[in-house]
Amino acid sequence: MTEPSPSRVSPASRVSRMDIDRDAVGRDLVALVLTVVELLRQLMERQAIRRIDAGGLTDDQIERIGTTLMLLDQRMTELCDQHGLTPEDLNLDLGPLGTLLPRD
Repeated sequence: MTEPSPSRVSPASRVSRMDIDRDAVGRDLVALVLTVVELLRQLMERQAIRRIDAGGLTDDQIERIGTTLMLLDQRMTELCDQHGLTPEDLNLDLGPLGTLLPRD
């Protein structure tokens, strides 16, 4: 017996076949959001280092940037711990391109 074509299956039948683990979906969504935040944090850190090396910032600005980046890093660690994630969980494998986040 052959399977009915997807166009002949009612929407209710298709939905009932999906086995969705709500906890896994929620965890994956948190991981995706934290991955984007971590990527932005690393980009901001690199830009701050470039600006410091270029000599265009005052000592007060350098201090504020350093403090802000340190607090953001701590908060990221807290959020990962809170949701049971590790930094490796945030580093998406892009196949032949390598990983999204550089490995330090």
